[in-house]
Amino acid sequence: MSRMITLFTGQWADLPFEEVCRLASEWGFDGLEIACSGDHLDVFAAAEDDDYLAAKKATLEKYGLQVYAISNHLTGQAVCDDPIDERHRGILSEQTWGDGDPEGVRQRAAEELKVTAIAARRLGAKVVTGFTGSKIWKYVAMFPPATEEMVADGYRDFVERFTPILDVFQENGVKFALEVHPSEIAYDYWTTRLTLDAIGRPEVFGINFDPSHMNWQQIDAAGFLVDFAPHILHVHAKDSKRRFNGRNAPLGSHLPWGDPRRGWDFVSAGRGDTDWEAVFRTIGTIGYDGPVSVEWEDAGMDRLTGAPQALAFVRAHLHTPPSAAFDSAFSNR
Repeated sequence: MSRMITLFTGQWADLPFEEVCRLASEWGFDGLEIACSGDHLDVFAAAEDDDYLAAKKATLEKYGLQVYAISNHLTGQAVCDDPIDERHRGILSEQTWGDGDPEGVRQRAAEELKVTAIAARRLGAKVVTGFTGSKIWKYVAMFPPATEEMVADGYRDFVERFTPILDVFQENGVKFALEVHPSEIAYDYWTTRLTLDAIGRPEVFGINFDPSHMNWQQIDAAGFLVDFAPHILHVHAKDSKRRFNGRNAPLGSHLPWGDPRRGWDFVSAGRGDTDWEAVFRTIGTIGYDGPVSVEWEDAGMDRLTGAPQALAFVRAHLHTPPSAAFDSAFSNR
């Protein structure tokens, strides 16, 4: 059986949910990774209102789309972030932002993630993808010097804030998949190790693997998959293109997406430097049996062109794992 390919709706939240369903179905996607943004999914309504939930399921059924995962990246960002500021006001609901008091925002964001677990169960999703934020991302440059204790405190803060959230996920039979990403508690190989060791909850907490973030950091994406195989809960198909030419640098230089002076940019799957052959072979080898979700981000092309092209690329290059070893036939004499 071929692997399911879904469309992540986060970059489409300005369009009505039914319109995104129509487009995804016409392009040939098997399902959606539904973002809790726009009118795509209100987690409070999905958790409590049977009529609201039935209407969402009916729309998905109308267009022949499945749901394996939902996303609440934006809310998760506020759970551990320090500082909380105007950037967060722009990505959070009015309910979660409230009066903007930083600790209040963190607490309300945590409560919304708990509700997201309930909404996911009721919708039939197995995984919630998202961010955690980080108390210590602001120390990433390590100057002025951050002590070991300051860094350790960041991981303690993450565990304290996420343990009650994960308790609710476990109660609902849903898993949380952190996208390893800059500004999160896990943003590269070694911080992923620290994060998993700190939380110690493999049955409910794992990784949303997105190779675009590995590529610009020059991390071996396939090696990452092998080393963290038991924790890979979801996979994104997004790419990035490096332009390290002696002037352009990895940290982005406060330049907007698509600016040629940037050291790298997100691009549509297949248009960057990711070794997709290695990624697709490896997810099969490690036994990952979930979908590949196309997260379309590319400042240089229209999404109505880019998304179906990305689907075609993934469909053409994605391997179906064999049912038997190729050399097993040699013994049949």
